[in-house]
Amino acid sequence: MSSPALPLWSAVRLRRPPPVLAVVAVVALLALPVAPDDGGGAHPADAVSALAVLYCALRLVRDRRRPLTRAAAVVLGLPVLGLAVAAAGALSPGAGLGGLGRYLQVFVLVPAAVLLLVRDRADVTLLAWSTTALAVWQGAVGVHQYVTGTGASYQGEPIRAVGTFGPQDVMGMATVVSLGLVCALGLALGRGPARRRLLAAGCVLALLLPLALSFSRGAWIATAVTCAVQLLLAGVRRALAVAAAVVAAAVVLVGGFGVGTAMLQERLGSITRVADAPDQSVTDRYTMWAAAAGMWRERPLTGVGLKGFPEHRDTHASLALSSGSETDGAGAGYRRQPLLSPHNMYLLVLAEQGLIGLTALAGSWLALLVLGLRGLRRARRAEGAAPDCAFVACGLLVWQLTDFAYADIGGPSTVLTAVCFGLAAWWALGSAAREVPGR
Repeated sequence: MSSPALPLWSAVRLRRPPPVLAVVAVVALLALPVAPDDGGGAHPADAVSALAVLYCALRLVRDRRRPLTRAAAVVLGLPVLGLAVAAAGALSPGAGLGGLGRYLQVFVLVPAAVLLLVRDRADVTLLAWSTTALAVWQGAVGVHQYVTGTGASYQGEPIRAVGTFGPQDVMGMATVVSLGLVCALGLALGRGPARRRLLAAGCVLALLLPLALSFSRGAWIATAVTCAVQLLLAGVRRALAVAAAVVAAAVVLVGGFGVGTAMLQERLGSITRVADAPDQSVTDRYTMWAAAAGMWRERPLTGVGLKGFPEHRDTHASLALSSGSETDGAGAGYRRQPLLSPHNMYLLVLAEQGLIGLTALAGSWLALLVLGLRGLRRARRAEGAAPDCAFVACGLLVWQLTDFAYADIGGPSTVLTAVCFGLAAWWALGSAAREVPGR
């Protein structure tokens, strides 16, 4: 009577949910709306990312296995050196611990958890499609905001697409849409069923519209650079074919649907005028960059300490810096937000952590990039063509490193940055996992 129970129990064990679903939950929670009066507190996705790290640690204890290879431990643990020094030099213990926890979450703990929870290429594909689906959802909300005039304020009109992130995080939707577009392009360039690649290509074209309506020049530049790199890695023929499709889509959007409004054209043209005739936002950014450089010159090795930029900003900034940025619309009232960062990750690290911190962080990122590109090249030689997970992982890393020249960490979408570094680490450092054929 008890003999049939064994096959049934075995089937239940075989159908155990994959560990990567803990990371998928982090991505999915970014679809939740941010409260209009949220003052920059933790997002539910941040809490779930902490639970994912804890879940990963419990799995390692249960399985009694070494968590990371020596190379992975060195590359992912390298930023801890600079962070510890900068935390010790912070203005207060609270600021030091808060900054240390945030940096460890984004660049060490969550990437390591993603590296360990992702088992094979199928898990990477699942995460890539989850990010694409999140981008499509946020993009749809953003387009609706532009069409109905319920978005964030831009030049006095409530038309800026910000998705569910609200006007207090105008870069949130642009970041999510850009990363989803990069994932979709990677899926379209890799091997796989033709239907799936066509669907991914359709998502790429669909996400171009909300990306344009985000009015984010930094996201535009980072996405253009990343897509060009992905296409060149896939081959010249594919690059030309996809470039022709993008040009055709742009012609349809601008000419057929009137997307090329005067504001959008002016925003696009302002990219080439950042040196000759910069607007106030560009002037503020240049001023804060100069302030960050001044902080570094004052303390070149260790910086002014974690979260020390706001306290030292006025000492090093010129009178050209405005008192803050104005936000309004998208369900929130008028608010003037202070400028608390230089909007350049490299300069922020240089100012707060000095040469020690920048060398450690940038060295870790550079190692991931070099190892990832080498892995893509080896996979192409061994299998005849690079898999989609290679294009996704390398593309996400290139986007982040390019966008860091115009932005830094902050806001709910930052947890997605941590997931991207984890996927890049899996491809660059998970040599055994890369050899597993896609399911």
